Amino acid sequence: MKFNYRFVLKTIGFILIIESLFMMASTTISFYSHEICGDAMLASSAITFFFGIFLRIIGTDDYERPIGKRESFLTVTLTWVFLSAFGTLPFYLSGVIPDLSNAFFETMSGFTTTGASILTNIDEVPRGLLFWRSITQWIGGIGIIVFALAVLPFVGGNASVLYDAETTGIVHERFRPRITQVAKRLWMIYVFVTLILVILLWIGPMNLFDSICHALTTVSTGGYSTKQASISYWHSTYLEYVLSIFMFFGGVNFSLIFFLLKGIPKKIIKDEEFRWYGIICIGFTLVITAGLLISGQYSNVESSIRTSLFQVVSIITTTGFSTASYMNWGAFYIFLFCILMLFCACAGSTSGGIKIIRIIVLFKNAINEFKRQVHPNAVLPVRLNEQVIPIDIVTKVLAFMFLYLAILIISFIVLSATGLNFEESIGAAISWLGNVGSGLGRMGHSGHFNDVPTISKWYLCFIMLTGRLELFTVLSLFMPTFWKK
Repeated sequence: MKFNYRFVLKTIGFILIIESLFMMASTTISFYSHEICGDAMLASSAITFFFGIFLRIIGTDDYERPIGKRESFLTVTLTWVFLSAFGTLPFYLSGVIPDLSNAFFETMSGFTTTGASILTNIDEVPRGLLFWRSITQWIGGIGIIVFALAVLPFVGGNASVLYDAETTGIVHERFRPRITQVAKRLWMIYVFVTLILVILLWIGPMNLFDSICHALTTVSTGGYSTKQASISYWHSTYLEYVLSIFMFFGGVNFSLIFFLLKGIPKKIIKDEEFRWYGIICIGFTLVITAGLLISGQYSNVESSIRTSLFQVVSIITTTGFSTASYMNWGAFYIFLFCILMLFCACAGSTSGGIKIIRIIVLFKNAINEFKRQVHPNAVLPVRLNEQVIPIDIVTKVLAFMFLYLAILIISFIVLSATGLNFEESIGAAISWLGNVGSGLGRMGHSGHFNDVPTISKWYLCFIMLTGRLELFTVLSLFMPTFWKK
């Protein structure tokens, strides 16, 4: 079938128009706050809007024409690249981040909800740009394609393949038959949870602006803060508990939250992945709490539990907020957090990483292999939530794990070759591929990534995007068979 390039261009055009409207919201805040970056924000919005119109015009009107996996993979990948490229403009044109590589890194880190920043003094950044940083994470958390499907019914019968190319997980549970309805439900939940969190944060020590920004980056599990010291700036027990709860729910499959809000809690309780997610969070929190108390690093039990819980939930959900520097706790704790960076939270959530559901499938498949050694003729399917997982899904999970580990190893080598030491290379590869944003070594201690070599930043942008779109969507574009008719 002939490749439908016009569909790709027109879809990207629509997305850029949407992005320009979000930029206008940030522009409004800049002008309201009488900031000098307001003109740069306005110019960025105008450039993005008119380029989107241009792509919209040269695209085709034949949106009902079916498209295949190739168009969907290319559309989704290029959409995220274009979003980040034009999202760079406010930082670059305002002069807040005068280096183009740094500006693109900051933006890609935002849209992929990685949360790694090159800014060394966030407290001095204008409010309009701080809000734009938060918006990039909020858009990227649930997915810009999912947002487009919810508000613009322009893709017709092509919605399903675009949805599958962007959303995470091994299976997509759809609580309505039409993909556009699924997207609308997801965004309704997303907006509702965000508004609730804004109110709860505003009740606490945060002002309204900080509450909005942190609600946007918590629900999206992104982790950008309006303060260089992150959440520890406020020294608030109330904030830590509230954010821990909402970060935890940010790592839950959004379809389960939908059933919970509909008054069907049994659905979430019976979900096997959710149960393991809860067990892992509780288990790691207890182990770290006990270790901190025994080692004497914390003497107060409540403070130790609260700090451990916050950091565990922040890391496993790939949010990256911090109230304490776990780099100073010791190698044992760093190792535990690296495990959490690999596992991460649930499929269908805003978190990154491998996802717990894949770990469960791999574990059950390994147990079945032991059983087949004794009973070679036995039929032993992998079951999840009492449902048989098709063998092609199990095979895809195995392929995903192989690719994930292969990319990690390649990233270790590439990053070390560009000037990072052993610890920094491992930390960056695990963290960026999983969209966590926390680093090891000097990057973990400084809290920013401005000193990372430029070539490393561009490579990290690539693996951030690859990890956010769960490998296959991006890597398929590099296969020769992808471009053959």
